[in-house]
Amino acid sequence: MQKITYQAALSASGPLETHFNNLISEAIAKGEQNVAAKPSKEAIEQMINVSFWASLRKEEGHSPKISISFVSPEEAEKPLLFGVRLPFNNDSLTKLAPGIERPGVHLGVWEENGLLFIWGTTLNIPDYCFVLDVSEPGLLVIKHRRLRGFGKYTNIAVLKGDEIKIIDKSCGSLKDSPSIVTALLDLDTPCSWNDGVNVLIQLAVSMKSHGHGGILLVVPPNSSEWRSSIVHPLNYPIFPSFGSLAHLMLDQDRENNMIQWRNNLKQEVDNIGGLTAVDGATVISRDFNVFTFGAKISRKNNSDVLANIQYIEPVIGGEAKEKYAGEVGGTRHLSAAQFIYDQRDAMAMVASQDGYFTIFSYSKVINMVLAHRIDTLLI
Repeated sequence: MQKITYQAALSASGPLETHFNNLISEAIAKGEQNVAAKPSKEAIEQMINVSFWASLRKEEGHSPKISISFVSPEEAEKPLLFGVRLPFNNDSLTKLAPGIERPGVHLGVWEENGLLFIWGTTLNIPDYCFVLDVSEPGLLVIKHRRLRGFGKYTNIAVLKGDEIKIIDKSCGSLKDSPSIVTALLDLDTPCSWNDGVNVLIQLAVSMKSHGHGGILLVVPPNSSEWRSSIVHPLNYPIFPSFGSLAHLMLDQDRENNMIQWRNNLKQEVDNIGGLTAVDGATVISRDFNVFTFGAKISRKNNSDVLANIQYIEPVIGGEAKEKYAGEVGGTRHLSAAQFIYDQRDAMAMVASQDGYFTIFSYSKVINMVLAHRIDTLLI
């Protein structure tokens, strides 16, 4: 194998090997069948090292964006096999990237006699398969396919230049951690496509992807209490409430045409996610009825001004810290935190233009607003 010249590869490979070894061993012990092979520390080092340097190159003016899976041709379902094995190096990745950068396409990499090689591509990989996404120059995300393949892949580590962030699941073990956080950390049972938590995750990904920033307020159904924390008249009221996504989630016939149902779900998610790009907040109920967008948040009458919050980033070294609310972000974050302080049964999802993403919720255990920064889980 090539000499490791990207130092973050050396630092991250040990914890990553341990994570995948434990994860896959536990799944096998529980009787799971479609489980990936364990990647070695040396293979992880090499995949990170080569991918990082390849990410800094350009092919016809474009930086590579590519998903690389450590999987054998035998483990992949209906693989596209190259007639010859290609060496796993910078040149190969840079040349192949334009042809396989579409979502869902994985470049298959395997190890034999201590050497990594590229064997082809696949759309289907086993559960807990080691995946390395080259997201942008110098930014790598290590993740794995969830058990039985439902929902967004689980992020394990984010490497950006010399910065290494390894996900710490214990940060989601607080009694009052919101379900979207515990699901992203893979602490819950697998989310199905029609699970409400999975839909919230998809909404978060959609909000993050449009790049304009935004706020999505998730409020209790059949309640108008949230209106006491919004400036009236509403800029863009929706009447009657928009229930297309809600109706889709109640569709009893989805099992008969799951592919079409998933496509419709994605369209509805992106439709609502797009509304959050409008300045102000989009308000949606927990059963996915949309009430308004572009709404201005105000402090509830007779409510105190929020002072401190509990801030958590679910990475090693990101344990819960008490902070002044204004430290977490700008006006968008401060107003969302105040909303949750006043509306304690609600949840706020806040996307920043610079890519940060924060979930605000209220903890009745410590009587404080919780701010989970989860952008490392959404890349």
